[in-house]
Amino acid sequence: MQNDTQHETIVLVDDEEMVLTSLSSFFMLETDYRIEVFTRAAEALKFIEKNDVDLVISDYLMPEMDGITFLTKVRELKPEVPRIILTGYADKENAIKAINEVGLFQYIEKPWDNEDIRLIVRNGLEKKKLMQRLQEKISEINKAYDELQGLQIDILKTFV
Repeated sequence: MQNDTQHETIVLVDDEEMVLTSLSSFFMLETDYRIEVFTRAAEALKFIEKNDVDLVISDYLMPEMDGITFLTKVRELKPEVPRIILTGYADKENAIKAINEVGLFQYIEKPWDNEDIRLIVRNGLEKKKLMQRLQEKISEINKAYDELQGLQIDILKTFV
């Protein structure tokens, strides 16, 4: 399998610089992902709207916009992008609830384990790739079906 990670962009959003530095340093040292960091959800949304993004990780509690609201807006902009929320222990119940309500891919508790987060991100990116391939195959099948229907109509016209 080819290595496409150099083309995959991960957006990190957290109001705490230390969290962003820790996560972005880990990903930059241990992976080939392109990392974009934001301390404000509104700025991240502007970036996501104008750029290709493969995965978004957001803090749950942020001052201007909470992570659930932010990730709901990400879903509206780019529904195919897996969304992950970082949460403290006290926020765990709300994060779990949001998985179903907002369609989150996963939640990660703070403090996180780097290997766990690497696996979760890899799985999220793989899910996105598989969903894209599925959509491509469905489009191919629909196109072939349309062509077959056209042939059937042509045959019927010829012999009727």
